Formats: sequence, structure tokens, C-alpha cells
Amino acid sequence: MIACNTPDIFLKYHFIVKESLKEGAKLENSFTPPLLPPLLVVAVALVRPDGRILMQQRPDASMHGGLWEFPGGKVEPGETPEHAAVRELHEELGVDLSPDSLLSVGFASSGSLAPSEGPTGRAVVILLYICREWRGEPHAHEAQALDWCSLEAIPDLAMPPLDYPLAANLSTFLLGNAI
Repeated sequence: MIACNTPDIFLKYHFIVKESLKEGAKLENSFTPPLLPPLLVVAVALVRPDGRILMQQRPDASMHGGLWEFPGGKVEPGETPEHAAVRELHEELGVDLSPDSLLSVGFASSGSLAPSEGPTGRAVVILLYICREWRGEPHAHEAQALDWCSLEAIPDLAMPPLDYPLAANLSTFLLGNAI
């Protein structure tokens, strides 16, 4: 993804519009904002006492189908990332956790990838949390499969592009804090 400042985008857009008008084009409802806010997503690494981490496999019919990821999902308008994580893990896995049990360990952004992730072409920012305390046994309500993986095995999984830097953040955090 190419970085540029906002005035450059608007100048370029203005030039394109000006040239189009010279050629007789109409501008009825043709404006598309050049910059959309990034899509904010949360992911949670549930870590058992033995150090294994829960990964889920995306359904085959979904974007990145069949790939492994940390459970989570989109932050809804008016929702904090922590509350989104609590909601998403309850919906996806049937587990209950407290926002206070979440510890932020890193993030990944599609700003470093080309083209950007997401069906809308928007940039995606994923916030990764670690959680060691939850209630209930995880079940795959939306995922194709679940697996408890060792920290060392996670980078070898087939994952969506942004899950690799998340896995590296998790590894750095866990190894730095002696699991």
C-alpha cells in the first residue's frame, strides 16, 4: 500500500474531476471518498495452563477459507475492542470472559500489504489480545475446526497474511514473559 498524505489525494482527485468535466462527463453521485477508515478487528489468543493456544480454521466458503486464525471479529460501532472480543468469543466459541482478563499484545495492519485486506478494499487493523482465564469449553460454532497448538507450531500453520505478524507478536510476548 502506498503512503501519501491526504492533500495529495484530494489534489489528484480534483485534477481527475477537472479533466473529466473537460471531456463532458457528468458527476452525478460519482464521488467515492479516496480514504476509508480502517476496519478494526480483534483477535484473542486463548492460552491454556500448559501453554497451548487455541486456533480456529475458517470455513471453506469464507474469505481465507480453510486457513487458521486467532478467534475474533469486527469491532461494531460504539463498541470497545475489549467488549468486541468478549462478544465475538462468546458467539464463535461459546466461552465467557471478562474484558479485564484481556491483555493487549500487539497488532497487525494491512497498510503494509498490497492489495489491502477485506472485501471492501479497506485497510484492516487487527488488535491481538491474550487471555488465560475464561469460562466454558470452546466449541466451533462458526469455525470449521479448532485446535490447541504449541507456540512453536503456529507459524507453520496456513494463515491469513495478518495472522503471521500477530503470531510473531504473541511469541515475543510469551517468550519475554516466560509463558
